[in-house]
Amino acid sequence: MSDRTVEEIAADAADTAGPDDATSANAIADSKSGVVKPDGPAKASAADVEEAMRDVVDPELGINVVDLGLLYGTHIDDENVVTLDMTLTSAACPLTDVIEDQTRQALTGGPGGGIVSDFRINWVWLPPWGPDKITDDGREQLRALGFNV
Repeated sequence: MSDRTVEEIAADAADTAGPDDATSANAIADSKSGVVKPDGPAKASAADVEEAMRDVVDPELGINVVDLGLLYGTHIDDENVVTLDMTLTSAACPLTDVIEDQTRQALTGGPGGGIVSDFRINWVWLPPWGPDKITDDGREQLRALGFNV
């Protein structure tokens, strides 16, 4: 077993993956939020981003992406642009656009322009998602919907 974190493993996979590599899944999705104002929002923390991402709901299950364990890591650069390492319950999921739109609204929308200037989603497939990634809150929500987890 490695002592490396999930974020380190995902970052290495993204760094070493080629453009056709399934671990990068054509790796990056950029938002289209426009020009960043010099007086934009103060630099967000990873905790701020994670909290905002609780507003992003998996369209099939109705549970937020944080509690489902789909958010693997966050990196916020000096320009307050966040890169999210995320996965999906299935690589064949056709709903990435919906999740990207919800993420745009959660992170860059709203009064004052949001908590970050812009975002990127790095879709990763290693490590693969599994039910073990679901938080206790996510498990409670799924049980309330009739799932046996």
